[in-house]
Amino acid sequence: MKHISVLLNESINGLNIKSNGIYLDLTLGRAGHSKEILKKLDKGYLYGFDLDNDAIKESKAVLDKISNRFSLIHSNYKYFDEVLKENHINNVDGILLDLGVSSPQFDNPIRGFSYNFDSPLDMRMDNSKGITAKEIVNTYSLKDLSNLFRNYGEEKDAYKIALNIIKQREIKPINTTFELVDIIKKSKSNYELKKKGHPAKQVFQALRIEVNNELNSLKETLDKAIKYLSPKGRLVVISFHSLEDRIVKQAFNNVIKVIGNRNDDYSLPSKNNLSYKLVNKDVITPSEKELNDNPRSKSAKLRILERIK
Repeated sequence: MKHISVLLNESINGLNIKSNGIYLDLTLGRAGHSKEILKKLDKGYLYGFDLDNDAIKESKAVLDKISNRFSLIHSNYKYFDEVLKENHINNVDGILLDLGVSSPQFDNPIRGFSYNFDSPLDMRMDNSKGITAKEIVNTYSLKDLSNLFRNYGEEKDAYKIALNIIKQREIKPINTTFELVDIIKKSKSNYELKKKGHPAKQVFQALRIEVNNELNSLKETLDKAIKYLSPKGRLVVISFHSLEDRIVKQAFNNVIKVIGNRNDDYSLPSKNNLSYKLVNKDVITPSEKELNDNPRSKSAKLRILERIK
């Protein structure tokens, strides 16, 4: 399935691109967003980051047709500041984070992201290094697996699934996605299995987050990204589940809320002293047309932060 960039127009408009600005696409994917950013740059420059070498190669071919004013970096996005320092860049005009897994990753059976294909349990964004989902499933303790599924997947049957994983791996290792899906299904009641949506979705989400250390990387990146914005610069973030959105919302709130003691007027910072503002008070979600065209956009939420001064 071809990857369709979610909330494409909304995020590009949200960046408020200046033709001579410096922009970061921290989640390059297949260059859906980067392509539109690059089209708007004259004397500006684009830096794209991705952990997936295939994404880097395919994106370069796409972007080469538009301009040469870009660099692509095979790296976790949390290291973007190191690249900026190497290039003596202190501030940027816009940063984009699209936190969804790209369709080519989901739809490539050998990557192990999807419960719809029988494939090795991998789930690494950078499949050249790091712990795999298979290693987690076969080595984590009952307590750790249960906490993982509950905290990162918000899975109600976390303990029962973890217990059945432990029992199964005592017989033989759990190697494939379908083997794990079978365990998950056997751990759920008929009532739960009849509910809309795949019964393995939340466990697979939890494993992917753990394999790629996604939430910790996101927190670290947001804190740095906010500081790197130039005046009038914008940070645009598209999240796809409540755990991500909660982190984004909190990071933005930390710099737009007036904090102080209401009984101690002299200690209250004035709103005029705040350096950031929300571009949209309410979160932006896909239109009905986009939902029809791309069902995978259903859970997407877009938030935009602007540096005022």
